[in-house]
Amino acid sequence: MPKRIAVLVSGGGTNLQALIDAQARGELTGGVLAAVISSSPEAYALERARRAGIPGHVLPRGDAGAVTAALVELLKGLDIQLVVMAGFMTIVTGQLFRHYENAVINIHPSLIPAFCGPGCYGLRVHEKALEYGVKLSGATVHFVTEQCDAGPIILQKAVPVLPDDTPETLQRRIMEQCEWKLLPQAVSLFCQDRLAVEGRAVRVLERPALDSAREDNL
Repeated sequence: MPKRIAVLVSGGGTNLQALIDAQARGELTGGVLAAVISSSPEAYALERARRAGIPGHVLPRGDAGAVTAALVELLKGLDIQLVVMAGFMTIVTGQLFRHYENAVINIHPSLIPAFCGPGCYGLRVHEKALEYGVKLSGATVHFVTEQCDAGPIILQKAVPVLPDDTPETLQRRIMEQCEWKLLPQAVSLFCQDRLAVEGRAVRVLERPALDSAREDNL
């Protein structure tokens, strides 16, 4: 059975669209987009989900503890195995990560550990990269833990920073060349049981871990 994926969103949902497009191309091996969960009823990502035939849900408003409890109950009720944060701007508590240890992933628009952590999101990430004068930037897919942007790194991809870049042009290049490619790839690897977390490192297996275990038992 394919792993059921829930995508958490708050805004336009461009990374959600990348996952929807990858699923349409048959590239989410071993997984299926089962739900889109938004922190806002106005998020355009919900319209993307509706057009793709994916059930959409809106979280109730409240403090972080109440929102997290509602989210965990919803995820459990939907039988979700993988949670993808795709522009999800709502604070959640450790309850989510205890229920879904090494099963919540996020995409961040920089090469972590550069330009990440509290307050580093959206265009601010690219502003800081340009202010620092880096020659390369990119995106990182990582497992999410209670510490912001500090979970084990799954995949990274870099692009050049050009002399005439603005935060907007750099953001667009990273989205098109990094984020929209890395996120579906990481989701597919997870759903194929090909990610092994070893401390801070994530090893990409050549074949699913379950297949290897079956052979070892023969």
